[in-house]
Amino acid sequence: MSGSAKRVFVARLISAPVFDPLGDQVGRVRDVVIVYRTTMRQFPRVIGLVVEVPGRRRVFVPMGRVTAIDSGQVITTGLVNMRRFEQRRSETLVVNDLLDRRLRLRDDGSPIQVEDVGIEQQVSRDWEVTRLFVRRVPERTAFAAFRRRGETMQISWSDADHPADAAVDQEATQLIAAYQDTKPADLADVLFEMSPQRRLQVARALDDERLADVIEELPAETQVELLSALDTQRAVTVLEEMEPDDAADLLGELSDEAAERFLLLMEPEDAEDVRTLLAYDEDTAGGLMTTDPVILTPETSVAEALAHVRREDLPPALAAAIFVCRQPIETPTGKYLGLVHIQEMLRHPPHEAVGIMLDTEVEPLPPETPLAEVTKLLAAYNLVSVPITDDNDHLVGVVTVDDVLDQLLPEDWRTTGRDDHRRG
Repeated sequence: MSGSAKRVFVARLISAPVFDPLGDQVGRVRDVVIVYRTTMRQFPRVIGLVVEVPGRRRVFVPMGRVTAIDSGQVITTGLVNMRRFEQRRSETLVVNDLLDRRLRLRDDGSPIQVEDVGIEQQVSRDWEVTRLFVRRVPERTAFAAFRRRGETMQISWSDADHPADAAVDQEATQLIAAYQDTKPADLADVLFEMSPQRRLQVARALDDERLADVIEELPAETQVELLSALDTQRAVTVLEEMEPDDAADLLGELSDEAAERFLLLMEPEDAEDVRTLLAYDEDTAGGLMTTDPVILTPETSVAEALAHVRREDLPPALAAAIFVCRQPIETPTGKYLGLVHIQEMLRHPPHEAVGIMLDTEVEPLPPETPLAEVTKLLAAYNLVSVPITDDNDHLVGVVTVDDVLDQLLPEDWRTTGRDDHRRG
């Protein structure tokens, strides 16, 4: 297989921008599609790329339409079929199916783990998988101590034994690394397309906070599948990391007995927030709200308030405004006074108190307010969030525009189009 023009390692290609011939970006690389030859020792053929285009749609771009892969970017002919990608039985995805796979070296049988995959363009202009970047995996045998542990090396594809059965021992470290800079919704799309077994492997390898963020973006059925497959304590920890309203939605999909079992194991403060939300109908303000907005006292300075909304873990919709209340400032709070938009805070000196710039024109809604009225208020005042108070003017939560959109969209909006297209 000599005479190749170029070698590219796939893990480094993930998230690379894809451009058309005019230099306009059409998407980003999410995976590489290969097919095996007649025997596993032959170099597999690269048939195309999985590219994410605007709208978080993943499409298939044949390698015949790739004119260049250079300097962390891909150039195509510009003719991209916009049908959603669906993996066929004969196809293997490098990131999803090969990275972290356990193999054995052909010469001595020692176990290795795939950390990256090298593809090369041949003189025929076809692309093939030719190289593997692997790490030795220690075996628990009497001879293990005589082998170097953790050694990395680059080998030819044919230097490893490749099982024909796809159901092989596989971790998820490299796949997670490839998607570490992507939004939770993008990783959720990747997980959704996986088999349940592989999805659970990846979920178990994610840290608690990242897994919670990803589960929030999955369809309800898949959320329940993952939560039920995790060990109980891990599932409880993930529920505690989720936004209270998302955790309530998920527990609402379970039987009353199962939901109560999780609630009893959660930290009392987290469980109380979720119980509060579960008490309301899902199509009311109470059922839509989150109990964890940014709540401050009127004496708080602009500088301190801006520090709160700059928190990395704060969703954008909740960072757009702060809600000013008397003590206590945990929901249900003391008397609700008004809200302050972040734009308004930016117009005032850092030392000024937020209590002098309250927007009191946005009337808070009671928890029983129907979804339609919440939607009208958000639209009428161009808001991204609206306060919810009880009969005693205590703030009990906030409804954000993304919560409303989730409720207004069809139940299968996250999966619409995923299963009804095949590429030609």
